[in-house]
Amino acid sequence: MFSIFHPRHRRLTTLSLIAAALTLNACHNTPPANTSALPAAPEIASGYRTDMQTRHADQHMAAAANPLAAEAGREMLRKGGSAIDAAIAMQAVLTLVEPQSSGIGGGAMIVLWDGKAVRTYDGRETAPAGATEQLFLQANGQPMTFPQAQIGGRSVGTPGVLRALELAHKQHGRLPWAELFKPAIRLSEQGFAISPRLHSMIAADPYLAKSPDMAAYFLNADGSPKAVGTLLKNPSLAAVLKRIAQEGPDALYKGPIASEIVAKVQGHANPGSLSLNDLQGYRAKERAPLCSDYKRWQVCGMPPPSSGGVAVAQILGTLQALEQRDPRYALASVKPQKTHLPAGLEPAPQAVHLIAEAERLAYADRGLYVADSDFVPVPVAGLIAPEYLAQRAALIGERSMGKAEPGKPQGIQVAYAPDRSPMRISTSQVVAVDDLGGAVSMTTTVEAAFGSHLMVQGFMLNNQMTDFSFIPEENGQPVANRVEPGKRPRSSMAPTLVFDRASGELLASVGSPGGSQIIEYVAKSVIGLLDWNLDPQAAISLPNFGSRNGPTELEQGQFSPALKQALQARGHEVNEIDMTSGTQAIVRVRDAQGKTSWAGGADPRREGEALGD
Repeated sequence: MFSIFHPRHRRLTTLSLIAAALTLNACHNTPPANTSALPAAPEIASGYRTDMQTRHADQHMAAAANPLAAEAGREMLRKGGSAIDAAIAMQAVLTLVEPQSSGIGGGAMIVLWDGKAVRTYDGRETAPAGATEQLFLQANGQPMTFPQAQIGGRSVGTPGVLRALELAHKQHGRLPWAELFKPAIRLSEQGFAISPRLHSMIAADPYLAKSPDMAAYFLNADGSPKAVGTLLKNPSLAAVLKRIAQEGPDALYKGPIASEIVAKVQGHANPGSLSLNDLQGYRAKERAPLCSDYKRWQVCGMPPPSSGGVAVAQILGTLQALEQRDPRYALASVKPQKTHLPAGLEPAPQAVHLIAEAERLAYADRGLYVADSDFVPVPVAGLIAPEYLAQRAALIGERSMGKAEPGKPQGIQVAYAPDRSPMRISTSQVVAVDDLGGAVSMTTTVEAAFGSHLMVQGFMLNNQMTDFSFIPEENGQPVANRVEPGKRPRSSMAPTLVFDRASGELLASVGSPGGSQIIEYVAKSVIGLLDWNLDPQAAISLPNFGSRNGPTELEQGQFSPALKQALQARGHEVNEIDMTSGTQAIVRVRDAQGKTSWAGGADPRREGEALGD
């Protein structure tokens, strides 16, 4: 059964009190009038590694989308640091080695377990005070194209990641703040080798050469991308990180760095309104976690403005209601089968059908109801109520419904129009568990690849404002996720913790980047871990699939003709596409003698690694 629990209302003696779900930036109910297809993945595919193995550790473990970041996290854990200490160190390194995806110029959402309670920290960017709901409308009243909105200062929201990390560290850090930035400072000064993935992202970006700072850093004198293996040093970022290490986040939000951020944003040909007052006034928020029971587990994640917590709770609850109605729909009975394709396993057609149908229903609701709950009333309790999900599950049959319509949950206070704006988000994911059993899952983002393409002292500024609806209203009804000053745009980020419901024991920390497809990736991985009893690497490596309330999407090159034909026979419109997830997971395992340890996995579609001792 699904429910919401505020951690301050009752003592957290068992995990039946906690919260749950995941995070997503999903597809909208109706695409823009001039758009016939869902958006492509925010980051290009750069290969699929077939040599990935589950890693094991007895004491602690850290996993990130880049091995240098994972190593920084393990370094903090070896020094006795907490899971959040490891996450901060990994974030700092990712700012350097994965600038297309995340960094101190962006935002983050954090789900943390301190051994007693689940905490969630919202470091989502906010709209500047000068932003209006017409921000992304052209003079003729039509919405801008995504590149028109993305490139330049117009799209920059007030960065939030450092304030969220500061808040979490004050409550749960064990190492000094300055210690956490040493690996990133060292790498920035000494340099790191450009990885194949970063090289691919640089080479594929059509706007990078038009940014003088980015061109000087990423390109050769002749305009070609620097080669794989080139030693890339970033002394400017090293200087910024040194200041942050000594002064705290104030170094970014006040003083000369803040002034340069504002000058870049306001001085661009496509200017934004971000001001010093916006930076100085930013506050991260601790929010009550969102809770859902899923069979004998509880899944814990972010509430709004993250929509994934609601959506994944809906998906899991819908699938559970479906199974309760008819045991033939039990996912455990349709486990993935071995295949000669690169992933080594292929989901059963029945599993793909059921999960994709449940996702259609969740995405339909998400596009209409979910936004920043500080600004609009989000009927969260109604959306994840068991009675409502049972009604939604009754819509799933043997054939695909094609396109789902939003439901009518209890608690609706305002009639909203569906959000039809573009949705892309470039993100990264870190997870960690520490020596005392604490855990963290953090998803961190600059939105699209390389964000706004504004570079300030060695780091990228986000383009998070484009996560708002480009269209503020339709037929006289407002869009819930429209631009408003101080508002947080709806997020797709899905940091997640999973617990055994009876014992309260932490079982897993998981999350993924991947734009509006994040929900598909995290739902697949959670079901793989829980229903199919896969080890973390197998659950992550499992081919990606799902539906954003459009075609049923299958990861290119990972599915057999027989599965595609089986879906088409059930009425699915099948679309094979790149699905560039970046999932990381750490799972508690128990041997025959009852001894527990950690097993970790990283996504073969990126460059990540899980490292532990």
